[in-house]
Amino acid sequence: MIINRKQMVIGAAAVTLLAVVGSGFWFGLAFNAKKEPPFAIYEAEDGQLSGTNVSQGADGFSGSGFVTGFTDEDDLLMIEAEAPKTALYDVWVSYRAPNGNKVAGLSLNDNPHGDLALESNQSFIELKAGKMLLNKGVNRISLTRGWGYYDIDYIKLQKTKPAAKHKVANRLVNPNASAEAKQLMNYLVKSYGKSMLSGQTELENVDWIEKKTGKKPAMVGFDLIDYSPTRAEHGAISYEVEKALGWHKQGGITTFLWHWNAPSGVMDEKGKEWWRGFYTDSVTFDLEQTLSHHESVDYKLLLSDIDVIAEQLKRLNDAKVPVLFRPLHEAEGGWFWWGAKGPEPAKELYRLLYDRLVNKHGLNNLIWVWNSVQPEWYPGDDVVDIVSVDSYPPPGDHSPVSNHFDNLVALVNDKKLVALTENGSIPDPDLMKAYGANWSWFVTWEGEYLTGGKHNSEQILNKIYNHPDVITLDELPNLFGMKKDAEIEE
Repeated sequence: MIINRKQMVIGAAAVTLLAVVGSGFWFGLAFNAKKEPPFAIYEAEDGQLSGTNVSQGADGFSGSGFVTGFTDEDDLLMIEAEAPKTALYDVWVSYRAPNGNKVAGLSLNDNPHGDLALESNQSFIELKAGKMLLNKGVNRISLTRGWGYYDIDYIKLQKTKPAAKHKVANRLVNPNASAEAKQLMNYLVKSYGKSMLSGQTELENVDWIEKKTGKKPAMVGFDLIDYSPTRAEHGAISYEVEKALGWHKQGGITTFLWHWNAPSGVMDEKGKEWWRGFYTDSVTFDLEQTLSHHESVDYKLLLSDIDVIAEQLKRLNDAKVPVLFRPLHEAEGGWFWWGAKGPEPAKELYRLLYDRLVNKHGLNNLIWVWNSVQPEWYPGDDVVDIVSVDSYPPPGDHSPVSNHFDNLVALVNDKKLVALTENGSIPDPDLMKAYGANWSWFVTWEGEYLTGGKHNSEQILNKIYNHPDVITLDELPNLFGMKKDAEIEE
């Protein structure tokens, strides 16, 4: 229904949300049987447009049209709303992405506010976009181009209800998990919602961080990439396991991913060199076809690759090193061959990995981390300990990535830990607390993301690494018997 555009009531309290974005703007109210707070609907076509335009060239939109034309870097849609006091609001976006999966940029009061993954869809659908902390007075909410080529119908806001206490279970999916894995999981669960562990890819970056901040990260990320047989046959050599063993002796936490060079079909030509063999565009390996033909050479090579990696992980298992293991990362993006054929083959491969590494090779030191937000990609509660996402917002965007956090919590009904397993700009711990985005840990990528100064300035690194809510190496308890700190509580 249409109401007075100057006032609306949210719950029992009177809340003013004043639309100031054009004479045609209106508020919609929706009530339900539980008498939850109503929400304000902002039609995109009534917002302020820059480089974008209004269209009626698709069915299913509300209002008088939708906004399209997100093609150039500076194209955006902006709406303004006035809040009577500072408060958190849930945000939804109605969108259409007919040209494949897209990502839109979010901005709040002219500051970057993370990104929004838009799954391919021919019709307008409503997507939860996380939370926004609106200041008292006028607030500017913008959608910026990101990947571009999508359509926006409306933005909807509703005052956030108080968050429930997390109900994460302190147990691992592998019933035979090692004592060390259980000890690590116990610590992560007890820390969840209270603090965030600091993390960094590449052991070589630890000294640089210490020089800049006086602290070392609690966690280091390693890669099994060069153990892949189709890389080793080209002369690739890896010492990642040796590095991980050394890091473990310092008392640090270890996480591994695997940029898996395809078992076969690796191209080796200009622009598609052999070392790019984990990218979809550089291999002919067909996962769906391979999984459908267990008698094939490719399937046998697939299993052989897993067995090769198992031998490396066994070295860590024998040394009693628990590993946060994140295979088949970023599958839903499609840019890696394990995600190129869609969710079903990717999930089947993940379950195959779990079965072979745990049940055939007896690797009980692994804590299994899944790396996707979309529900259709989730391989199942019985093979996943922790859910996660990788986030690379615009440089200097230290927003809490609350949209991805909330979606991951919903994915597992808040029964599993949620982690930020790769990031460019690190979320600001103060904003994380304000938004209730309780990331278990972060792991910053290397190169320009760490040392370039644009994604993470020395000032922000010092703030984060010396923040009371961020755990560094010196603050870890004696998880593995390598330090003299007090034992963690069982």
